[in-house]
Amino acid sequence: MILSGRKTIESRFLKTRRYFFDRLSAGDILFLKESSGPVCGRAKVEAVKKFENLQPDLIKKIKEQYNRSICGTEEYWKSRINSKYGILVRLTDIERIEPLYIRKSDWRSWVVLEKGKDFGLRDGCGS
Repeated sequence: MILSGRKTIESRFLKTRRYFFDRLSAGDILFLKESSGPVCGRAKVEAVKKFENLQPDLIKKIKEQYNRSICGTEEYWKSRINSKYGILVRLTDIERIEPLYIRKSDWRSWVVLEKGKDFGLRDGCGS
């Protein structure tokens, strides 16, 4: 949905604070990877909105305000109702890139790329 332009906000709702919560900011580049597939897109972070100490009523307000851009189903929102942390990432400059398969064997959905630990993305297609 992101690559089609329909979804413009990537969201994460979590029960515990994760390592990427304070590391993502406007201007960053996100690479988009298909589940069990290749990296196939790139987008620029336009804005980041973070939430802490979430309660169900605030999650419902977030849904009302942002779901048009998040494209979450009712099941999605029901499964996040007890989250304590949330992050909304508004994306811009979304583009397809030549598919690139990487070796990533863990379950992390977000990975912060660092020099030498970047799957070849920073030098290969990240600039």
